Amino acid sequence: MRANSLAFRLFLWATGLTVVVLIVTGVALSSLYRHAVERAFDRRLDVYLRTLVAEVASPEEGNDKFPQSIGEPLFELPLSGWYWQVTRLDTPKPELHSSRSLWDSNLPRIVDAAADTAAGGYRKGYAPGPEEVRLRLVERNIDLGDDGRYLIQVAGDASEIDDEMRSFDRTIGAIFTALAVALLLTTALQVRFGLSPLKRISESLAAIRSGRAERLEGEFPVEIAPLARETNALIDANREIVERARTHVGNLAHALKTPLSVIVNEAGARPGDPLAQKVLEQADIMRDQVARQLERARLAARSSVVGTLIDVPPVVTALARTMEKLHRERDIAIAVDVPDHARFRGEQQDLEEMIGNLVDNACKWARARVAIEVVAAGAAAGGNPRVRVIVDDDGPGLSPGEREQVALRGQRLDESKPGSGLGLSIVVELADLYGGVLTLGTAPIGGLRAELALPAE
Repeated sequence: MRANSLAFRLFLWATGLTVVVLIVTGVALSSLYRHAVERAFDRRLDVYLRTLVAEVASPEEGNDKFPQSIGEPLFELPLSGWYWQVTRLDTPKPELHSSRSLWDSNLPRIVDAAADTAAGGYRKGYAPGPEEVRLRLVERNIDLGDDGRYLIQVAGDASEIDDEMRSFDRTIGAIFTALAVALLLTTALQVRFGLSPLKRISESLAAIRSGRAERLEGEFPVEIAPLARETNALIDANREIVERARTHVGNLAHALKTPLSVIVNEAGARPGDPLAQKVLEQADIMRDQVARQLERARLAARSSVVGTLIDVPPVVTALARTMEKLHRERDIAIAVDVPDHARFRGEQQDLEEMIGNLVDNACKWARARVAIEVVAAGAAAGGNPRVRVIVDDDGPGLSPGEREQVALRGQRLDESKPGSGLGLSIVVELADLYGGVLTLGTAPIGGLRAELALPAE
């Protein structure tokens, strides 16, 4: 999938959303499971704590107030990670009684700010124990009146909780990874097949643009069918508008032919009259313009024009030879630099007219040199491929204001030069018809630079 395609963007969006949801869900499940494991661990500690409280509060007659064992062998094993400790608090110096597993160590008090504290002096939390082992600790204060006040603590090795969590995290990580892969594959298939009708529409529009089809054909899903119908309706409406415009231009051109023929016949009957000669000259120009407008109307009406590809090198080379012959008396040297792969998407006669006008204009004003360069440029950002035709001359050039003026229809800066003043305006109009552009600037060799950008292959 291309990086700028809708399918690729949807896939990236779905991928990102899936990963975020799975991560958040995984973190939430891990946190919930840790709380569940801690609650189960705490219940185990609470059993031992209540046993100790009962032993301290009501010892059996004849037995020591502080038990030696509460039924768990780990409390007898030195430094096992499981400990209990009873501290009498109402004596000048606290009296400590603890399980054998503590050996010669003592349990710390819970000072963790995150520790849970309940009514009755019951607390639970984490604390460092002997040999820096992390302990899960529960403790409770009891007041036996004349028998004293006591702090009773029971602790277990918190590594059991951590081991359980690591096992759970590995398992849930593997499950979520498999789930993410499955979801992403499903999303990719949904995006691929769900957007396939849009791809068909895109390919059909490309076929219409290239002249290989006239309408969107085939069956489309219910969600896409309205788009296809409206697109076909738009194509039909555009075709009708172009056909009406073509008809109007044709009618106007045909309506002008008869008056022009009368003018030409009347002027031709007076061969020696200077006025008649001028009328004949202008009538020929009018005929050329009528023919050109008819051709442009036909060009606008043909959808296949955009799909025609013309090799640029033969056109430029032939025009350069022709212009050298036309301006032989001025000894104008025309240099041509054109790559073999340059192609123009349009009609050959229009390309010849545009480049011919530019080269002819350059030869009229050049002192000795004209340079023609063709650059097959790639697509601009978000646009279509272009071919650039650059025509330079070593003439006097034009100021910025003059460049704007000469592109207007019929504008001439020097009446001593032959022509009707339509050359550059025709180039601008034809280029605009193809979606191209003509730019005037200063040539490196001193004169005017005319750069024509046109649609390419």
